[in-house]
Amino acid sequence: MDVRLDGRSAIITGASKGLGLAMAKEFAASGADVAILARRPDVLEEAKGIVSATAKGRVATFVCDVGKADDIKQTYDAVMAAFGKVDIMVNNAGISRAMPFEQISDEMWHEDLELKLFQAIRFCRLVMPQMKERRWGRIINVLNIGAKAPRANGAPTAVSRAAGMALTKILAGEGAPHNVLVNAMLVGQIVSDQWVRRHAAQGANVSFDDFVAKLGASIPLGRLGKAEEFAAMACLLVSEHGGFTTGTAINMDGGASPVV
Repeated sequence: MDVRLDGRSAIITGASKGLGLAMAKEFAASGADVAILARRPDVLEEAKGIVSATAKGRVATFVCDVGKADDIKQTYDAVMAAFGKVDIMVNNAGISRAMPFEQISDEMWHEDLELKLFQAIRFCRLVMPQMKERRWGRIINVLNIGAKAPRANGAPTAVSRAAGMALTKILAGEGAPHNVLVNAMLVGQIVSDQWVRRHAAQGANVSFDDFVAKLGASIPLGRLGKAEEFAAMACLLVSEHGGFTTGTAINMDGGASPVV
């Protein structure tokens, strides 16, 4: 199957590292113009070099704090000026935060919802009208498997992501008559910079490879996922091959989630 995105343009938030970078690389290699969004200019420049190495379309970087409404609007306008349209929107920014409920302050709740829920609300509100007008659009909300199966001590992220799943279903219903397809991809344990940071923070007296292998042992597939595997599924969803798929929440977790 040849998955192509020639002539399409995409915004990916949180795209300087991890899953976002993997998606940017996959989309650009498949022919799309890709806007890479993140907060740090130096990391963005490094990401641009990685993506551009195999890109068939244009690659542009934009400094954006997606937790701020003004940044989102300014960046959207800049992407529109650069590419002229947005066909694909991937709301990917945000790191996992999980702790006992009583420890979560109002400020933590507010910060988590701004970063994970409101960034998707604000970007979708901007991109959907022009997608509907052209009768072609693809939106992916990157959530996690806690959105379907929240666990004790899983807030605030599990709550923010569950709200993101509800938003996905609502937008899918509203976008479908206009060929604007909206899906969620739910992350399980996938090797990324978050795991690198966790390994370093824990000061584990084992190599990173051994650390990852131990984590993967409890997953039905027996290993952690790869960012490239996640990116391949995302690319399929936003291509013409995904043309009859909307309103879904796909677990990308090697079978770890207790619910389908």
